[in-house]
Amino acid sequence: MKTLSKKGKRNNRSLSEMFYWEIISYGYLTVGAVIQGIGMALFLFPNSIPSGGAAGIAILMNHFLHMTIGVCLWFANLMSLTLALKYFGYQWTLRTIFSVSVTSFTVNWVTAFWYIPEWNIIMDLICGSLFYGAGVGILIRYGSSSGGMVVFALVLAMYKKMSPGKAMFWMNISIFILTAIIIDFKIVIYAVICQFSSTKIIDFVNTYKIRFSLFQDVAWRRK
Repeated sequence: MKTLSKKGKRNNRSLSEMFYWEIISYGYLTVGAVIQGIGMALFLFPNSIPSGGAAGIAILMNHFLHMTIGVCLWFANLMSLTLALKYFGYQWTLRTIFSVSVTSFTVNWVTAFWYIPEWNIIMDLICGSLFYGAGVGILIRYGSSSGGMVVFALVLAMYKKMSPGKAMFWMNISIFILTAIIIDFKIVIYAVICQFSSTKIIDFVNTYKIRFSLFQDVAWRRK
């Protein structure tokens, strides 16, 4: 009886610890998604600069369908969920859906209630790349993604043994070119600069060694 009691206590403690770390995990994902959404809504989207492939598709949908940019962003990410489910499992996919939803809500909320006077385009690029890269880096580090082309990029990185940032950069180029042709060709230049800068930040955040990391074993790679 004592043995069973001790085992039951260990199981209960294990379950409570798992629940606690899951809550903490979603807290980090919320922070990452909000940071990403702020960067997109305040600095990138006002200049029609796509932060990535899904954002480029969202800008095109907004251009043709006149839907709110946040709703367009959420729908643009739906196409990647089947692939995410196949390669990364239910938990990772649910985290990605959560992250995409928080980002889309943030973009809608910031667009409706926040306003920053127009800066120099270079300043917008710097701030947008910093916020976007930091947000996506946090999402990838703690077992999620920002959806869209990131899912395809992570699959490519997994098989080709590339860094997530580098895979994202090349996957998004085609979307940038399409957006530039339809809306404004100079967008592709801004988008490439943004993508180059943000992917460096993504790789830095994803690989930076945190001394007291709460999730030493959480990674974007499939187990």
